[in-house]
Amino acid sequence: MIQFNRFVLANGLRVLVHEDHSTPMAVLNVMYDVGSRDENPEKTGFAHLFEHLMFGGSVNIPDYDEPLQRAGGENNAYTTNDLTNYYCQLPAENIETAFWLESDRMLSLAFSEKSLEVQRKVVCEEFKEHYINKPYGDIWHKMRALAYKVHPYKWMTIGKELSHVENVQIDDVKKFFFKHYCPINAIIVVAGKVKTEEVKILIEKWFGDIPSGEKYDRHLPQEPKQEKPGLLEIRADVPLDAFIKTWHMGGRLDKEYYIADLIGEILGGGASSRMYQSLVKEKQLFSNLDCYHYGTVENGLLTIEGKLVKGVSMADAEKAVNEEIEKIKTETVGDTELQKVKNKTESVIAFEDMSVMNRANSLAFYELLGDATLMNSELERYNAITSVDILNYSKELFDENNSNTIHYYSKN
Repeated sequence: MIQFNRFVLANGLRVLVHEDHSTPMAVLNVMYDVGSRDENPEKTGFAHLFEHLMFGGSVNIPDYDEPLQRAGGENNAYTTNDLTNYYCQLPAENIETAFWLESDRMLSLAFSEKSLEVQRKVVCEEFKEHYINKPYGDIWHKMRALAYKVHPYKWMTIGKELSHVENVQIDDVKKFFFKHYCPINAIIVVAGKVKTEEVKILIEKWFGDIPSGEKYDRHLPQEPKQEKPGLLEIRADVPLDAFIKTWHMGGRLDKEYYIADLIGEILGGGASSRMYQSLVKEKQLFSNLDCYHYGTVENGLLTIEGKLVKGVSMADAEKAVNEEIEKIKTETVGDTELQKVKNKTESVIAFEDMSVMNRANSLAFYELLGDATLMNSELERYNAITSVDILNYSKELFDENNSNTIHYYSKN
């Protein structure tokens, strides 16, 4: 059970404090309720670009890293479709340095053409390296566009196309910042060797005077039910043929999310899973095969992805995958197998909760979902899933009309 205290400042900033006096460290985690789903379809990649820009210095602090490192700290950040998260960890006695740094860039990020140019180049290089020049790098760009017709999950966090980042202007950046990066759209978690009363004083001191901003109210287009399967064939200069297939699944707070998560573990969650044992080890059709999803807040995609062994035909590989899917749609999963994946899920959750940094991040995420106490009931939700739930949802989930497939062929 993760204990925490919660309070809200007058400007709308939500604050959670998790005290853990077994560590000499403290973590300040700032989560902004903005991700790539909140971008203009003609100007994508902004949330990720901002992750970089936020380290470009604020009006009062030209170098974010230097004072943090002097205080013995480290920091990082990440962006997803749904959120942007910044976090720093440092010795608890120096925690005020983190408050000072984070409050200053929330209040007065430096918008300079120079900083924008530097970070734009960095992001453009990242785009080219990982998504244009890298083998299979375009596979998720193509899959998202195939699977989503209207929902903004149809583009990746890096952006829909390189030109969107290349053409970004300083005014675009300012508008995006003032719309999303404000107390009313932020959650702060302070965790580690801290006391709630002391955190309240520091939060008021460093964040209390920042104007709240306007609450961002999402009205995203919802993806309609898919009526027919999608298929795309790609030929590229890659070493092996690849197969990737997705199905629309429930969102993060739906019961179906938890069922789909367990289905993914049963089918392709590691070396002891059904498909790995059957299609990689026994039949040797795939060199690797995984079943996974990205844990998106709104309806996501359950994915089966693998590289074919050289000489194996796409038809044979796909037929074998379909046979495994047919089994889970028609045969009840045994109690032992179901308990095994539940145990694995429990150990993953327990392992994640060992780190104070992970705990801070998780608390922020569940607060973003609407209720931080959900963090303590996740396991109950998994344990409540029955083999009947898995059988029934598999029939709905693995409807061929709910699927999108890419056959990625090697030119060699």
